[in-house]
Amino acid sequence: MTPGARIAAAIELLAEVDAHDRPADQVVQEYVRQRRFMGAKDRRAVTDLVFAAIRARARTSWWLALAAGHDPEHVGSESVGEQAAQTPPAPRARVFALLILGEGWTVEQLAGVCDGTGYNPPPPDEAEQVLLSALEGQTLDDPRQPDWVRLETPAWLLPAFREAFGEATEAELTALRQEAPVDLRVNRLLTDGPREVAEALAAEDLQTQPTAYSPLGLRLTGRRAVQATAPYRDGFVELQDEGSQLIALLVAAKPGMAVCDFCAGAGGKTLALAAEMNDRGRLVALDVDGERLGRAGPRLQRAGARNVERRMLATDQDGESDPFVEENAGSFDRVLIDAPCTGVGAWRRQPDSRWRLSEHALTQRTQAQDRILAQAAKLVKPGGRLIYATCSLLPQENRVRTWDFQSAHPEFRQLPIDEVWAEGVGTDTTGVLPNDGQDLTLTPARHGTDGFYLAVFERQAQGAGGGK
Repeated sequence: MTPGARIAAAIELLAEVDAHDRPADQVVQEYVRQRRFMGAKDRRAVTDLVFAAIRARARTSWWLALAAGHDPEHVGSESVGEQAAQTPPAPRARVFALLILGEGWTVEQLAGVCDGTGYNPPPPDEAEQVLLSALEGQTLDDPRQPDWVRLETPAWLLPAFREAFGEATEAELTALRQEAPVDLRVNRLLTDGPREVAEALAAEDLQTQPTAYSPLGLRLTGRRAVQATAPYRDGFVELQDEGSQLIALLVAAKPGMAVCDFCAGAGGKTLALAAEMNDRGRLVALDVDGERLGRAGPRLQRAGARNVERRMLATDQDGESDPFVEENAGSFDRVLIDAPCTGVGAWRRQPDSRWRLSEHALTQRTQAQDRILAQAAKLVKPGGRLIYATCSLLPQENRVRTWDFQSAHPEFRQLPIDEVWAEGVGTDTTGVLPNDGQDLTLTPARHGTDGFYLAVFERQAQGAGGGK
């Protein structure tokens, strides 16, 4: 493909992303799959440009409005910002603006590549030339931009981030704008450890380095198709962010235990738990989505995990429990809740999701999290643990939920996270944990992982701590 054809494809693909209420990565995968004529370099160039445009959506929109003659304060106001979040400028304008602001192109260069020949886009018309000429020599970031524009974050969410991170808010949100690395979890069921797998990957020209905190993690240098390698096909590794690996390790599951992955989804953490249990004991994967549970099947088989029972969980909105919960009350040593959440901590991987999030959706999530916590707690035996985790960085989904849970369930006491870390991860907590040490927040800026929250509760013996 010519450079112009790549730009045309990026404009077309960005329009597809804007038109669908689905995650951008799903739309991109479908688009690429339907165009087998695209070579690997072309696919990467096109998708990189699309995701760069998504990550710069607020800033390019701000610049285009400014170039059209709007007042900077008006463009940056929260009311205009909310409207812009719903209706961004046309994909062609955003891609052209990104090339000028982010790549340093001139309008003349753009017109030379986008000349309308072959598969190249039509050149900028007179009105576009005037608009884009106003952007020449500028950069994506500008001191006149309000915080929500510069940090690519819906304005209504900024107070929650400031509550969570204070002076570190800008660093955290800047990190959430970046592209995420590719992390692999080594499968202890089939391998001796990361060194063996790293050598096998190196033999296929994939270079890795150990992750900073997870003893099972390898971080890929660059971006390569891991799924095509023998270590992946043979089940030696799984694609899993280092933060997600740590959540699974902090369950502290052991061989012979009864463990429940209450919101298992497609089984990423279930696989990690099976390895920690050495495929011995009872491991139950529950989810309300049978299709997602079904996708876990091939992954479990490839990983050599045979002790996993998958079961669809039926729950109504009135808080009534599935019969499985009632029949298995007080039966599990460990119950992991990887709670459905806004996914704010995964914005690096799904940058489009930030603009689909609403206050109503956040409220629905927190209500569901409370119901799930109350249900899952029934499964924990005395002396057992309830592990609550989200891939969110919002206090409403994290510490507020655990405070409310403990207030309503005094039979559970929160365990200090440093003790849980030492048991599950097996290393010290230097540079990892916040000062209070009661729960854990992993962030892209501080830890280089996706954003995760975790709190661990132990069910006390009957009668202890006000328990029933």
